[in-house]
Amino acid sequence: MNKNPDRLTSPEIANIWTHYIRETMGICVINYMLKITQDPEIIKIFQNAQKLGQNHLNKLKELFNKEDFPIPKGFNEKDVNLAAPPLFTELFCLNYIHTMSMYAAQSYSLAFTLSIRQDIRDFYYQCNINTMDLYNESLAILEKKDLLYKAPMYSSPDKIKFITSIDYATDLFGNKRAMNSLECGNIYFNLEKSAITKGLLIAFKQVCKDKEVNKFLEKCIQAANKHMSNFSNLLLTEDLHLPSTYDSEITNSNVSPFSDKLMLFHAGFLFAAAISYYGTAVIYSMRADIVTLCEKAILDDLLVYGSFGKLLIKKNWMEQPPNADDRKIISN
Repeated sequence: MNKNPDRLTSPEIANIWTHYIRETMGICVINYMLKITQDPEIIKIFQNAQKLGQNHLNKLKELFNKEDFPIPKGFNEKDVNLAAPPLFTELFCLNYIHTMSMYAAQSYSLAFTLSIRQDIRDFYYQCNINTMDLYNESLAILEKKDLLYKAPMYSSPDKIKFITSIDYATDLFGNKRAMNSLECGNIYFNLEKSAITKGLLIAFKQVCKDKEVNKFLEKCIQAANKHMSNFSNLLLTEDLHLPSTYDSEITNSNVSPFSDKLMLFHAGFLFAAAISYYGTAVIYSMRADIVTLCEKAILDDLLVYGSFGKLLIKKNWMEQPPNADDRKIISN
């Protein structure tokens, strides 16, 4: 039996392969946003993000070469037009990098827990620290510029209470209780992410030249609008405020800074992340109507994500993930 501890496991291979492609995409976006930013504090954030992204790519390349593993194509300078005029305001760019640091932190944390080999764990451990630093830096600037929108505040309870009736969850007689902090927090959090996603999708659709990709982006916007409306109504019904939106932070430029391939891939990535976050909201929600809305959002996004995969394949833009050995072929 081969017990070589140095061989990469399937989760390790999957993670470094996936993160390499995502890092190449992220660097393209970061390089462009850095180019159109003039605020010195925001420039510093993007310079740090640029440096971190490049360091991560270099380390991933080392890992691929060490394993004699083909380096994915991902995205490169051909997928970004640094000469394109600003498509986003600086406010959008700052909130974008802040939001992406949240996505990255979750992804790196999961990859760390799925890794066994020491060098892979060390890599994702450092990625986590880097991403948390970037999150803190972007959050500090948002606070300093009075641009940080905080989730609704809840009063501290005066004593410990226990749920004494199944009505707390099932709402059999149509009398909805007030949302608890877990439910409200997840709804607000997902609305924040949806707001950035929708703004990005509007920008992409505005400059996308490929008709099929443009049609897909329109489908994405419709799904985002539907979910934002449903979850916003939950907060408004209880007189709770909503997070900021970013539709107005998109300029009137019609020159695309990115390839249609990159925009399609980025949209798909955001919907995949949304499915994960809605799943978390289901777990933490106890009110039946909230659970139902989250489940419907997951189903909607799964349909969108299915269309995304088919379109990537149709355009010959989807790189094939590393496969397991096919024993039937080997035996012949």
